[in-house]
Amino acid sequence: MKNIYLQLTDSENSMTGLVLATVAAVSGSTPQKPGSSAIFAGGRLIAGTVGGGIIENRVAHYASSCYEGKESALLTYNLDKDTDNPEEAVCGGTISILVDGDPLASMKAYREMEQGIRAGQPGVLVTRVVPWNDTQVLIKRCWATGCCDLQLPGNDMQKIKEAVDSILLSGNRSDYRQLDIAIPGEQYMAKIFLEPVFPQQRLIIAGAGHVGRAVSHQGRLLGFEVTVIDDRTEYANSINLPDADNIIVSDIGQAMKEIPKDRDTYIVIVTRGHSHDAEALRPCIGSPAAYVGMMGSRVKVAKIHEEFIARGWATEEQWAGICTPIGVGIGSVTVEEIAVSIAAQLVEFRTGQHMAVNTQQ
Repeated sequence: MKNIYLQLTDSENSMTGLVLATVAAVSGSTPQKPGSSAIFAGGRLIAGTVGGGIIENRVAHYASSCYEGKESALLTYNLDKDTDNPEEAVCGGTISILVDGDPLASMKAYREMEQGIRAGQPGVLVTRVVPWNDTQVLIKRCWATGCCDLQLPGNDMQKIKEAVDSILLSGNRSDYRQLDIAIPGEQYMAKIFLEPVFPQQRLIIAGAGHVGRAVSHQGRLLGFEVTVIDDRTEYANSINLPDADNIIVSDIGQAMKEIPKDRDTYIVIVTRGHSHDAEALRPCIGSPAAYVGMMGSRVKVAKIHEEFIARGWATEEQWAGICTPIGVGIGSVTVEEIAVSIAAQLVEFRTGQHMAVNTQQ
């Protein structure tokens, strides 16, 4: 899914009554984690989610009444309710949701974010929330790659800068933080929410056949920027690959050499044959890519493995980092099932769950 804030920039001149809701804090079991966001228009959900079900309905109801006055609030819901009451959520935790009745007032921050992401520059969306009255809050946002102006005392701004630097250094997309800062002369505290925003992760698919097409669809659903490579124009085209952001018609091996690879790159090799698989795989060996997977029977995989080791194209340690045969073990047979198993493995690597799985085995 496209970055929720960039969807706001797209909607700036085309929709009215926009409200942005963001999960700001949680305790215990909740349907979504901090940073999860949704956009409402006229009280109707148009993008994203803050948890679905009863919670999202309540937020939508509030959104329908607050956008005309551009009112904002920090709403807290207790999800540890009576399980016999079908009108209550029973996750067991507590969730706080920041509802921004005038999100377009932060358009400068979103535009700077958009420019940064397009340039491959990660940053942190810093949101300051202070009480306005008993029910409403005031919201100010800025985009930070180091420091930003939130009109706070110098010492507090230094705390924010240190937190921003720490988040960017960690590279952790889930490192959502909250700081509570005293306001001089006031009895209340300002809440500072720090949300890491990184460039979109890239899914590179070598092979535009049936599986490549199905994986490109799954990749788009998972929010990847999808690039598909094939040397056959009858397959590598927008009609066959409607979900691909980029289509490269070229020699597969050469294209894979030229594709930049970093920790936000995920590579799926599903070409039409052994030689093409090997050509696509060679440039990936030893690369910093977050994930490299290659489809193939155990016999074919064993043959390619033997060739790579014999020719010195890979060490045993490097080969062990390749997911092949590709996908998680769900007994997949059809093209669609294979694509789902590959998508599940991509999620495992993106969330770090593959390390937990390997530890348990």
